[in-house]
Amino acid sequence: MLQIKNVHKTFNPGTINEKKALNGIDLELNEGDFVTVIGGNGAGKSTMLNMIAGVYPVDCGSIVIDGIDVTKLPEHKRAKYIGRVFQDPMNGTAANMQIIENLALASRRGAHRGLGPGVKHKEKEHYQELLKSLDLGLEDRLTSKVGLLSGGQRQAITLLMATMCKPKLLLLDEHTAALDPKTAKKVLDLTEKIVAENNLTTIMITHNMKDAIAIGNRLIMMNDGKIIYDVEGDEKKSLTTADLLAKFKLTSGEELDDDKILLSE
Repeated sequence: MLQIKNVHKTFNPGTINEKKALNGIDLELNEGDFVTVIGGNGAGKSTMLNMIAGVYPVDCGSIVIDGIDVTKLPEHKRAKYIGRVFQDPMNGTAANMQIIENLALASRRGAHRGLGPGVKHKEKEHYQELLKSLDLGLEDRLTSKVGLLSGGQRQAITLLMATMCKPKLLLLDEHTAALDPKTAKKVLDLTEKIVAENNLTTIMITHNMKDAIAIGNRLIMMNDGKIIYDVEGDEKKSLTTADLLAKFKLTSGEELDDDKILLSE
């Protein structure tokens, strides 16, 4: 489903601000894989997702999604293959538009848009059913402005919008980091439910090691722009946070000192 081969990315090359963000990333995902990604600040986690999405061009290497080489495709042409949810609940939705308008835009992503009528009755019923599945009481608030919703409600709607058209690949960039613990758990539960129901190939960045172990079928650890640990199946399920810290020290030769990760133990 996803093949990343020898991808490199350096920002500000040849200057005092040069930063090697990715140093030869190799990663292959099978259809339906749910991969959690951990690592300290500056490890290259978000940069890897941005490379996949086409936010930045790669310096060298290749990216293939479902057999299609997207390496040189711009971001807007990759969008039909990818669903994204960002850390900030303010991203991913149009705050000044109604819930129903946001969902309609998401459902039409990549489709030809003519001058026909707006949201049809059947579409409205479909959106209500989707919102009902979130169990947040939003199915009766279709005309509410998204900007008036809580962070957790907005993030749940963003997740719904990102997966409505069943993307080839779902990218989650710390999508619960800005939420309180109770709301974060709710959104994570919804994430697991939606991913499982649609068999979505998913990459989720998180700073919470317990979540990284508990969620998905595979875990990768990054440091200094490289993947330094890749584990799946029963071996992943049996891990502890202490195991991950020890593995980081063993493979990188240094202590993991990212406060966000350490506080999530």
